[in-house]
Amino acid sequence: MKRSRQGLIYVLVFVGAVLLTVGVAALLLNIDQRQGEARQSPLRVVEIAADELDPAVWGQNFPVQYEMFSRTEEDTVATTFGGSVPYSRLERYPSLLRLWAGYAFTLEHNEERGHFYALTDQLESERVLQRNQPGACANCHAAETPLLIAAMGWEEFNHTPYNELSADLHTGSSCHDCHNAETMELTITRPAFVNAMATRGIDVAEATHQEMRTYVCAQCHVEYYFAGEDKILTFPWSEGLAIENIEQYYINNGHIDWTHTESNSPLLKMQHPEFEMYSSGIHSDSGVACADCHMPYTRVGSVKYSDHWLRSPLTNVSAACQTCHNVEEDELINRVIEIQTITSNLLHDTEEALIGAIDAIVVAQTAGATDEQLEAARTLHRSAQMRWDFVSSENSTGFHSPQEAARILAEAIDLARQAQIAAILVETAATVSTSSGS
Repeated sequence: MKRSRQGLIYVLVFVGAVLLTVGVAALLLNIDQRQGEARQSPLRVVEIAADELDPAVWGQNFPVQYEMFSRTEEDTVATTFGGSVPYSRLERYPSLLRLWAGYAFTLEHNEERGHFYALTDQLESERVLQRNQPGACANCHAAETPLLIAAMGWEEFNHTPYNELSADLHTGSSCHDCHNAETMELTITRPAFVNAMATRGIDVAEATHQEMRTYVCAQCHVEYYFAGEDKILTFPWSEGLAIENIEQYYINNGHIDWTHTESNSPLLKMQHPEFEMYSSGIHSDSGVACADCHMPYTRVGSVKYSDHWLRSPLTNVSAACQTCHNVEEDELINRVIEIQTITSNLLHDTEEALIGAIDAIVVAQTAGATDEQLEAARTLHRSAQMRWDFVSSENSTGFHSPQEAARILAEAIDLARQAQIAAILVETAATVSTSSGS
């Protein structure tokens, strides 16, 4: 009986060992097959031409990425300080009408939607419909841009009136904007970025893949202006990326965007300097790319993809944030909202200070102050407003670089109050002078 029991144990151990060996072998085979699958190039259903702009054509070869990218059409996703739900910022924040008095943004300024609407929203904007904008405006909104530049030349494309180009504009953001059709490698298709990086001594042709995961975004998500009579799209980076560097650039070349119709201050309109603000933040310093958070890697089956549903990381915290941050999702979201709330409050404080400066300059003008007497107040007004606009128009509400956003807005409040005081002193002097003369 004892020997029989021992024999049974030996048999069971042997069978268990065999099953374990078979299981491990099957697992290793499965892993090898999955890794081989992941390494395989996607099935080329169609040949993609070098000038193919239609994402649906690319999608025949890359259906997973195309399905993800197609979701940028969704315009119902809201976050606390952003999202894709469109609304009028002018209606929600009426102080903007005074801050931008005399500028085209008082015609229309809406919360932006996803990349799917890049061209649609521009073509329908009152700023385009009512103002004779240059073709340079199409640089970042139409996939046709690289082809038109190649056909027309850089200068001709930029200065041709937008309404003349619009008949040739049919496609918003496209795979072609960021990918080489033959190799699928990331590529730069917008000359303004290449030119601007060259002024900083950087050759984008030598960029690493990780750097390119930021650079393809930085082609458009930047501060810019239209230089000279040809309205050449230009990024003001030759002095550096910080707000002080950009201010010095504009001082050096004398550029202004418009004259404020209330204060008569010569002002600068900042655009959407996400790349500049990000570049001063901890994520940039840590080597984190824009795509790591806004297009994080995700798995479909055994294959890893970069998620082409470009959107706020707040809607995708597990993939966008928790890959690096071993913190509960709610805690991460609350931290982001805390940073954005602080920034939002500082923005509103700055707006109050700017309106105080505008009011004081208007009163001084009414009292008879001259342009020469008000030059200092208006210069301070310009410095304050461009700092407020730099943070306000940057789409992270401070999150890309919280300390830098707070620093810039603190300076903006200080400069705006200095402008207000300078105008009050001028107004007081003008009033005394008028009273003495009478």
